[in-house]
Amino acid sequence: MTKYLRFRHCRGLALLFVLLWTLCKTGSGQIHYSVQEELDKGSFVGNISKNLGLEPWELAERGVRIISRGRKQLFALNPRSGSLVTASRIDREELCAQSALCLVKFNVLVEDKLKIFEVEIEIKDINDNAPDFLTEKLEIKIGELAAPGTRFPLKTAFDPDVGMNSLQNYHLRPNDYFSLTVKHVSDGTKYPELVLERALDREQKKVHQLVLIASDGGNPVHSGSLYIQVIVLDANDNPPVFTQSEYQLSIQENLPVGTTLLTVNATDPDEGFNAQVSYILDKMPGKVTEIFYLNSVTGDISILKSLDYEDAMFYEIKIEAQDGPGLLSRAKILVTVLDVNDNAPEVTITSLTESVPEEATAGREIALINVHDRDSGQNGQVTVFVLGNVPFNLEKSIDQYYRLVTARSLDREQVSEYNITLRATDGGSPPLSTNIHITLHVADINDNPPAFSQASYSAYIPENNPRGASIFCVTAQDPDSIQNAHITFALTEDTIQGAPLSTYVSINSDTGVLYALRSFDYEQVRDLQLLVTASDSGNPALSSNVSLSIFVLDQNDNAPEILYPALPTDGSTGVELAPRSAEPGYLVTKVVAVDRDSGQNAWLSYRLLKASEPGLFTVGLHTGEVRTARALLDRDALKQSLVVAVQDHGQPPLSATVTLTVAVADNIPDVLADLGSIRTAANPEDSDLTLYLVVAVAAVSCIFLAFVIVLLGLRLRRWHSSRLLQAAGVGLAGVPATHFVGVDGVRTFLQTYSQEVSLRGDSRESHVIFPQPNYADTLLSGESCGKSESFLVSQDLLETKGDTNLLEVGLFLYWNIIKNRYASVIL
Repeated sequence: MTKYLRFRHCRGLALLFVLLWTLCKTGSGQIHYSVQEELDKGSFVGNISKNLGLEPWELAERGVRIISRGRKQLFALNPRSGSLVTASRIDREELCAQSALCLVKFNVLVEDKLKIFEVEIEIKDINDNAPDFLTEKLEIKIGELAAPGTRFPLKTAFDPDVGMNSLQNYHLRPNDYFSLTVKHVSDGTKYPELVLERALDREQKKVHQLVLIASDGGNPVHSGSLYIQVIVLDANDNPPVFTQSEYQLSIQENLPVGTTLLTVNATDPDEGFNAQVSYILDKMPGKVTEIFYLNSVTGDISILKSLDYEDAMFYEIKIEAQDGPGLLSRAKILVTVLDVNDNAPEVTITSLTESVPEEATAGREIALINVHDRDSGQNGQVTVFVLGNVPFNLEKSIDQYYRLVTARSLDREQVSEYNITLRATDGGSPPLSTNIHITLHVADINDNPPAFSQASYSAYIPENNPRGASIFCVTAQDPDSIQNAHITFALTEDTIQGAPLSTYVSINSDTGVLYALRSFDYEQVRDLQLLVTASDSGNPALSSNVSLSIFVLDQNDNAPEILYPALPTDGSTGVELAPRSAEPGYLVTKVVAVDRDSGQNAWLSYRLLKASEPGLFTVGLHTGEVRTARALLDRDALKQSLVVAVQDHGQPPLSATVTLTVAVADNIPDVLADLGSIRTAANPEDSDLTLYLVVAVAAVSCIFLAFVIVLLGLRLRRWHSSRLLQAAGVGLAGVPATHFVGVDGVRTFLQTYSQEVSLRGDSRESHVIFPQPNYADTLLSGESCGKSESFLVSQDLLETKGDTNLLEVGLFLYWNIIKNRYASVIL
């Protein structure tokens, strides 16, 4: 017997050991805590670091964090103590309503090991809610013929707490006519009923005031009151009765708003007003009254707002049927919501690496992804995969977690950035899917030199530029990234006209902008040839070169220079003769000017700025020819002063002026006669001077007559040539460019002047006419830039080409110079 007892004892110990081992093994993957509701934020829940087998300081180091989806974060980790604490005040009634057991589940991730632990916390109820009737007053109408013992259902109180903290009992304050009984149903619900203890007499008392008190079983006890007003009516002693005490139906969650679900019906055996039934939806806490609508007349129940299986799978609707005097009866409608596939899968990136090395091998981890679908059954089964032809794969981890890894090594020169699209699809019909995009950068190595956008560059800068002005900007691109693509620019050192290149221009090493270090002069430097180097910042650095040509553009920085008439070196003033018999349009003289600039800046125009006798003379706009505007009159003064302005076409335009003195007389003797009539000799030497002048004029006249004879002989040859107008242009084509300075450095002073010479019988008068001048702008002889003497046409030009018109021009210039010399002495 003793052996038998020992055997049974040993056998019991073995069974206990096996049971304990099984329990430990079962709980190793799950952590369970319990905590009361309404605790302050930061209240202790459990030692999570101990349950994870970690020290408190390892929580942050190993990336331990809480993963909860679809709801507010209720708990948090205290990295200092290693404990699990409340993240905010918790209301059990808000989380679990009246469920007997309230559990909150979430996962804890140890990120460095990619381990997931399931945590389950039980929220315990406290007595923080008092029973509430949801209305302060209740009016009951009772017929005076109601028999004693008749029961009248009352409003029920609601207490969101559970267990002993929930509603436990009702009691009625003592009175003479009524008592209280409580009806218990199978689900534990208590319905208070008012019991008539003695017959009512409306003539004695029309209204009875009662107080119904509901209390819970908490400590301390909480209670709520309902004030009942009983109105005694005549003869109505039958409440409405529903055809069913409980209705059940199942509906799909995607029914449209307004759909009628059910029609309830209640009948009252009374007649007339006492039999008029109205339907009332019991105002219980929750969303029932927000989702369902009960027609008080027809009893139709319809949907007010869309249903969602994921929010609630079941609804209990309490309805009342009340007759005219106020008797009522209750019924229940149990609504089951059926799931449809109306939720797409949810994809969450738990951990992500934003970049990988360019030569990463296959299997390199990129991201940890979690997928979830709020639907149930087949609608909640999710598959996930990578879209497109990209070198990445998905590997299943634990639960609904997946790892995104590289399928092969990467090459940044082929693809520098990957846009990875993951698609999660559920098993519903039709299936729903969700796409998530991940951008992955590939780290670079320096294997590409900078490349300029052009094989060579050309830039233009106007002369007289300010020092430090920006000239041009070169750009280069490097297909590498970050530091390997950071480009610096430099100029290759060189010399220009014996000076270092660095004294002319500089370059910004970061932007590639070139700056002028001096003000350029088009007349000295017209172009610069540079070599620009672009280098990256890699290790080792790579570089490339490009040529840059900088051209200096001309600006209008030189005013016109007047060549004729030039100021005589002896200080006298040049004088032009205009015979009094000159007709309108008579050519008196011609102003000749040049401009050292080029292009449009050297185009000149002439205008009469000032005249002692306005309206007497005009100046050709483009020719500079001074002509009479009208016939000369006797009253016109002998000496006429003209100020002629010469202006170029630059921006802004520059100008120069010259003063001309015109003597109005037919010839030199006339000038002397006129002068003698208007003034007396200042001293006896004037008579000798007059004699000298007469002799000089006679000699000049003889020389001039010889030139006229030669000119007439040359004019006889004109009829032999049919290309007379082109002869002047062909003649000037042989002159070296250095002999003339004008627009673009080569301009002719005058092309052709036709002359007519007429000699009168009177030996004192001679008449030289220069009609029909062709257009001419400027002439500048290379040897005469620094002289103020007469302007002579090149003898080589005359001898080589024999141009008759150029000879005429020479005669014209010669005559004007002689004439000016002696006229100035006379005046």
